[in-house]
Amino acid sequence: MVTKLLHTRYRVNDLEKTVNFYKDVLGLEEIRRHKSPRGSELVFLKTPGSEELIEICAYPSSGPVVVGPDLTHLAFEVEDLEKFAQEAAAKGYPLSDGPTTSSTGTVFAFIDAPEGYEIELIQAPE
Repeated sequence: MVTKLLHTRYRVNDLEKTVNFYKDVLGLEEIRRHKSPRGSELVFLKTPGSEELIEICAYPSSGPVVVGPDLTHLAFEVEDLEKFAQEAAAKGYPLSDGPTTSSTGTVFAFIDAPEGYEIELIQAPE
């Protein structure tokens, strides 16, 4: 049996552009960076309120990354979705969908990371 989720990996073509997005736009912290024994470049990131890590991987030997639509996404909680959207748009990353308010008052929207992976942003109801 597994005991804990450790990380989720996203393989990308442009490691630095993607890592900069997660750090500068989403505010994640870079925890560590190294080269794996098989030659992939790995960067591990984390949000302030979570234990799980996100692994961004560049491994050109596997060929180019092709991100399919609706395959996967990461979801992050934000305190103020409107403020986040303004700041992200100013950095060149406008919302790709939303904001939408659910029947419970939760507000959510989506933004696209540099490689095309979808990011969901969720603001809890007041």
